[in-house]
Amino acid sequence: MRFEGTSNYVATDDLKVAVNAAALLRRPLLVKGEPGTGKTVLAEEIAKAMNAPLITWHVKSSTKAQQGLYEYDAVARLRDGQLGDERVHDIRNYIRKGKLWEAFTSPQLPVLLIDEIDKADIEFPNDLLQELDRMAFDVYETGDRVAAADRPIVVITSNNEKELPDAFLRRCFFHYIKFPDRDTMQAIVDVHFPKIQKILVSRALDIFYEVRDVPGLKKKPSTSELIDWLKLLLAEDMPLDVLQNRDPTKAIPPLHGALLKNEQDVMLFERLAFMARRPGS
Repeated sequence: MRFEGTSNYVATDDLKVAVNAAALLRRPLLVKGEPGTGKTVLAEEIAKAMNAPLITWHVKSSTKAQQGLYEYDAVARLRDGQLGDERVHDIRNYIRKGKLWEAFTSPQLPVLLIDEIDKADIEFPNDLLQELDRMAFDVYETGDRVAAADRPIVVITSNNEKELPDAFLRRCFFHYIKFPDRDTMQAIVDVHFPKIQKILVSRALDIFYEVRDVPGLKKKPSTSELIDWLKLLLAEDMPLDVLQNRDPTKAIPPLHGALLKNEQDVMLFERLAFMARRPGS
């Protein structure tokens, strides 16, 4: 089955090509892009489009590669041994399956999402090289071998917080999700708000891209923040005049807390507004 996007997810042509190429090659699809550009949601929509189960592994700074394979709970076995529990005689009772194990042994071909791989230690991707390449690993405590009958569809996301090793990159099909242009963003908004006033969206998009273009902005607002902002504008029944007649050089956007997420950026807009109000400005 080819991925053509879904009713809930606007996929550009180059993104469709990347997803289908990775699925055909059965290579992990490494997706990078600004936060909020739909990297995580992409895996969810691929699973829906292909009617496949989604297995998600959210990576944290403390996550180790071994946790994706399995973990041996020696402490629980020791405790049960002290209590005289018969389960201690079978070490398999204390093997906790990881997300890769779940994906490799899933009865239906799954989509495995390894989310935000760049959050982990730099050795994390290196430690997964063989397992992702061979789609198999050994459980040393039992001598069992866990292997995928069919290679799952693997989606790996990164926010580019750190560089990934070359050896890891060679094993992936790479795609960078560019920030949506205005036409694509309009299509995304239409998915979320099919009955919204076109003139409201047009002016909101004007303001949104003006905000993103302000020099010195520490965190540019993302697609998800635009959706939140529009949702607030509708909920507050914001008069269209507030957006239409607004001079972007003289005021912070209404309900700006949905767009500006740190005090430095708010102060930047306040300074711009102050400078615009000065005589001779």
